Amino acid sequence: MRGLSFLLTLTSLISPLCSLVVARTCTLSPLGHGRDDTEQVLRAIDECGSGGRITLNEGNFNITKKMTWDLRNSQVDLFGKLNFPPDIQYWLNNSSTYRVVFIQSQASWFVVTGSDFVVDAHGQGGIEGNGQPWWEYFQSHTREDGDGRPLSLTVFNATRGTIRDFTINAPPFWCNAVANSVDVTYDGMKCNATNTNASFFGQNIVPNTDGIDTYRSDRVSLLNFDITSGDDCLAIKGNSTNVLARNITCRGGNGVAFGSLGQYVQFNDIVENVVLEDMQMIRLNASIQPNMVSGVYFKTWTGTVNGVPPTGGGGFVKNVTSRRVSLDRVDRPVHVYQTNGGSSTDTPSSLQFSDLAFEDWTGTADTTELVDIECSPAVPCPDISFSNFDVTTPENAPPELICKDVLSVSGLSGEIHWSYSSEV
Repeated sequence: MRGLSFLLTLTSLISPLCSLVVARTCTLSPLGHGRDDTEQVLRAIDECGSGGRITLNEGNFNITKKMTWDLRNSQVDLFGKLNFPPDIQYWLNNSSTYRVVFIQSQASWFVVTGSDFVVDAHGQGGIEGNGQPWWEYFQSHTREDGDGRPLSLTVFNATRGTIRDFTINAPPFWCNAVANSVDVTYDGMKCNATNTNASFFGQNIVPNTDGIDTYRSDRVSLLNFDITSGDDCLAIKGNSTNVLARNITCRGGNGVAFGSLGQYVQFNDIVENVVLEDMQMIRLNASIQPNMVSGVYFKTWTGTVNGVPPTGGGGFVKNVTSRRVSLDRVDRPVHVYQTNGGSSTDTPSSLQFSDLAFEDWTGTADTTELVDIECSPAVPCPDISFSNFDVTTPENAPPELICKDVLSVSGLSGEIHWSYSSEV
């Protein structure tokens, strides 16, 4: 078959039985000339995805249909780009994508699953999402949760998997999601969602281009990320536990998010044991991308049951440390709010934040509001701590430090504006 070769590699193992292990390798190149590469890529995964090694050579692989890589004890070396053409109406058809990420019924066009695998893009391969037509389309169409805008790369139901030195350019929606997985490492992830149409310069037309969202996953490492976005750099969503994020650069967008949480009334969201360290938040040229909203922020839905699916779930967030964080003109470095999508008549959230530590923060804010922690009166926040929090305001104006329904906070320098709701 043109563009695809299957090679058998024989590896001799010295043993009393003189056993022989046969490892299958598959190597393929793009078919070229606008031809569809989906089937040849899937054949390679089928042939060599269990106990083998697959090499996708340089060039653009044209992927026109949804695709799953089921990898078991195997490695993929991705030197080329998986190119997903911007056929918007095709991808918005429910049958054209997977719905494996439960939260907000998100769509995926490329899913990696399995166990004990490595996908290594060697700093040159990855995904071309062709997001510009998508971003422009949604300037005149309503964006809704679960409307079919596809996630670029979804790691789902995986155990002991690694994604390495991967690039995603122009994602239509989130760059990455890891869901229902255990022991997953991303080491080297670059996402770039940059509007190139001068008609929209100075506007954020690239919302929902999160660098990665974690969901229902345990022991996840996010290492060496470089994210240019109009939304969350990282989003730690419900039932994410034992998460390490290290050496993270966020260029524009909303910063690092915990949430949104407590969305579904039938579920509790638990987020516990999260370490964020060595992070940079860099404001971009406002004439191109205006947003650099937060350093780290936390958000929940209210406690009132609203809509379909019904909101109002509970749970907790506990033992979160963010250390060695550098800010460049961030609007609000630390923010906690528990009224996402709600109104003043809603009942307060029952999801509690506790044991949040902010250590060794430096840099500049774009406003005087350095810290705004507004917890739920139903479950006030205990044990909030700051250490070496050295963020400066414009022209060294007095900082605003807001603590509402917070039971205890330590380490802040300056006047704290305390307030409590009647429920406390």
